[in-house]
Amino acid sequence: MGSPYRERLYADYVSGGQAGRVSAEGLRSRAAPLEDIIARHFPEDRDVRGIDLGCGHGAVLYFAQRAGYRNLSGVDASAEQVAAAAALGVKGVVQGDLLETLRGLGESSQDLVLAIDVLEHVGKPELFPFVDAVHRALKPGGRFLLKVPNGESPLFGRVRYGDLTHEVAFTRESLPALLHAAGFRRVRCCEYAPVPRGARGIARWLAWRLIRGALRIYLAVESGDTGRDAVFTQTMLAVAFK
Repeated sequence: MGSPYRERLYADYVSGGQAGRVSAEGLRSRAAPLEDIIARHFPEDRDVRGIDLGCGHGAVLYFAQRAGYRNLSGVDASAEQVAAAAALGVKGVVQGDLLETLRGLGESSQDLVLAIDVLEHVGKPELFPFVDAVHRALKPGGRFLLKVPNGESPLFGRVRYGDLTHEVAFTRESLPALLHAAGFRRVRCCEYAPVPRGARGIARWLAWRLIRGALRIYLAVESGDTGRDAVFTQTMLAVAFK
């Protein structure tokens, strides 16, 4: 997954501001959505073996380790991100190429593979080698958990073009097509919506429900599709099972 322009951008990914708020306070601000992902989409067994690809400064691993998951590791291409993870006390994060790391894993060795805000960094020619390597590394019944820019969102361009290393966006049709072609037997896509936790979270969730309803009306008027299964959030979650 290496290329000269990516290597230059990843070298300053934290100091250049692309990594967001890399601090204990930044982690706390992401607690509700990341804890929700873990509660809803991780296996219940805290002893599962898994890897977080492109883990950045380890935000997901931080909350997973707090939730009791003991055998999760992470890899990221950015030395700055790996150093930030260590400074935040996140365990098991190393620097490395994601595809090379995947190919170095034992076949059927992982219960869980994470790619949160990662697949959009992979060019189209690299997509199948990447997801094929994920499929190979997973145990039968293992799960691949992703978050990607959602091309179905009215504001998808904020995410798709917000990072110069982004190559592609996906929809609830195109992402399952890719994963099914790689051998995954079941794929579930859902919105990455506000979590109704606390007064502010509840207010955001209620406002989102109103906005989502208006978008469904727009879609129905334009196309006749009621939008019941539409994914309108700027990013989209997906879980694929081997």
